[in-house]
Amino acid sequence: MKKHNFSAGPCILPQEVFEKASQAVLNFNDSGLSILEISHRSKDFVAVMDEARALALELLGLEGKGYKVLFLQGGASTQFLMVANNLLQSKAGYLNTGTWSSKAIKEAKLYGEVIEVASSKDANFNYIPTGYEIPEGLDYLHLTSNNTIFGTQIKDFPTTSAPLICDMSSDIFSRQLDFSKFGIIYAGAQKNMGPAGATLVVIKEDILKEIDRKIPSMLDYKVHLSKDSMFNTPPVFAVYTSLLNLQWLKAKGGIEAIEKENEKKATLIYSEIDLNPLFKGFASEKDRSTMNATFNLTKPELESTFEKMLKEGGINGTNGHRSVGGYRASMYNALSMESVGTLVDIMSDLERKA
Repeated sequence: MKKHNFSAGPCILPQEVFEKASQAVLNFNDSGLSILEISHRSKDFVAVMDEARALALELLGLEGKGYKVLFLQGGASTQFLMVANNLLQSKAGYLNTGTWSSKAIKEAKLYGEVIEVASSKDANFNYIPTGYEIPEGLDYLHLTSNNTIFGTQIKDFPTTSAPLICDMSSDIFSRQLDFSKFGIIYAGAQKNMGPAGATLVVIKEDILKEIDRKIPSMLDYKVHLSKDSMFNTPPVFAVYTSLLNLQWLKAKGGIEAIEKENEKKATLIYSEIDLNPLFKGFASEKDRSTMNATFNLTKPELESTFEKMLKEGGINGTNGHRSVGGYRASMYNALSMESVGTLVDIMSDLERKA
C-alpha cells in the first residue's frame, strides 16, 4: 500500500531524490566509493558543496547581492545561539509566535537584552501578532516565518532599520519572498530541504563587518565563511541529499512553480476543514500555514474510528503536537496533491459515516 507521509520532520522527500541518494550510498559518481566514506576534501565532494551553496542562492534570487551560504550542523537550535553570539551587542527584538521562537529567545538572553516586541502566547500561539511597535536601536529583529507546531505562517514581514533574522526551517523554498530583506536566513534541512543533519544558513556579509569580539570558532560565522563550510567535517550525506532536492526543485520550475502547487494543496485541505462539521482548524484563518495544517475533531468520540481510517488509508504522521493536540498535516514541497486528496477523502468519508 502506498504511504502518504504527512510527518512534520524529518519529512517526505521526492522519490527521485531517494533513488539518487541510495545509488550514491553504494557508488558515488562511479568512484567505487560510497558517499558515506569519501573525503569531504575530495574534489567530488567539494563540487557538491559548491553547487549546493550556489544553487541555494540562485533559487532564493540572491545571486550577486552580497550573500553567502553555509551548510552547518546542529539544526536551527544551534542557530538560536549562533545568531545572538555573533550579532547581539546591546539589545535585540524577537517576535514570539511559538515554541521555536520561545527557544530562540531563551538562548539569546544569555548574550544580552532581549525585547519581546509582540507575542501570541495568550491564545496558545494560534495567530501572528500585528500592529506592534519595533523599538529603535535594535541589533536585529528575529522572526520565525512558519510555526510547525501551531500551523501559523507570517504573510507580511515588518519593515525596520534593524537587520531581519529569520528562522525559515519549515517553509524555506516553499514560497516566493523578497529574500534580500533578510540579513540572515537559517533553516534545518529536515523540514523542507533534505535529511536531518544539515542546516542552511544564508548570510548577508555586510552585517558581520561591525562585529569585532572573541567568539568560539564553531559558533563564529566569519570562521565558517572563511572555510567555505569546511571548518570541520560537514554532514556529507545530508548536504549531498539537500543538493539533489534543490536540483529537483529547480527542474520543477523553482520556487515560483512549487508555490502554486503548495497553495493548491493548502486550499484543498483547509476547504475540507472548514466545510466538514467534524473538524475545526486550530490556527487563525488569516494566518494559516501552507506547510502545516492543524485541526481538531469536534467529536472526540470519533477519534479511534478516524485514526483507524487513517491507518487503513496509508496516512502517516498526522498526530498533532502535544501542546496543541488533534491533528497536523504537514504538506512540504515533495508531498503530492494525491496524498492530500487521500486525506481529504478520509475526512469526508468520516462525516458520511458519523
